[in-house]
Amino acid sequence: MDEKVEIRWVEETDSTQDEVRRHISEYDNLSVVAAEFQKAGRGQRGNTWLAMKGENLTFSMLLKFGEKGFPSLKASEQFLITKAATVGVTDYLGSKSISCSIKWPNDIYFRDKKICGMLIENILDKEYLAFSVVGIGLNVNQREFPPQLMNPTSMSAITGKTYDIKEELDLLADYLASAFKATLGSDNEFEADHEYVRRLYRKDEFHEFTICQDGSLLEGKIIGVTPGGLVQIMNRKGELFQFAFKEISYII
Repeated sequence: MDEKVEIRWVEETDSTQDEVRRHISEYDNLSVVAAEFQKAGRGQRGNTWLAMKGENLTFSMLLKFGEKGFPSLKASEQFLITKAATVGVTDYLGSKSISCSIKWPNDIYFRDKKICGMLIENILDKEYLAFSVVGIGLNVNQREFPPQLMNPTSMSAITGKTYDIKEELDLLADYLASAFKATLGSDNEFEADHEYVRRLYRKDEFHEFTICQDGSLLEGKIIGVTPGGLVQIMNRKGELFQFAFKEISYII
């Protein structure tokens, strides 16, 4: 791996996403802001991220595009960031002997339990990305969770070990940086493109899903994801359906 990622730790903040955005012009590409506690941590579509102080990793990594960062990336190709981020996290967890899958679009699951969530916020310059702020919440040492969380787990719950969160962030940030460089860099190998689909949770298995618009059920199997991030589900008749985020939900 190349030079070490620059990591800034803060004891407490509203959210690391907001902390990065406040200093976006000051920070270099791939810089990380991590918090021991977030007062207003955010998840996808306004969900709140709940984490115990000092027990987990809550951080955001800044991606820059153009002169001081990665080559230009069209807004239509932004799902590559999700692919790289999820592959980077699962690579890191795999190095800890924790074999995980990617629950479309960007949750990380150990078996049927969630260990990691993400919030990716992109800032556009016309039809191209100017910046991306990749927020990650990884359950590390927490063993007890609020009852409103349906199916959480953590690294410690899985392995029985206790981890130094600062040491683990150093390692995880390197895995993420490598995944982004391989996927978005000028000599990109698009490793994440294939690996993302290969690691999808419940891929090629028939399960029931709920169609959010009307609450009806669809039995089918995930066969892939479009370049724009739509999940592709095929039913037993061989009919293909495509859904955007929040248009369909898993039944777990």
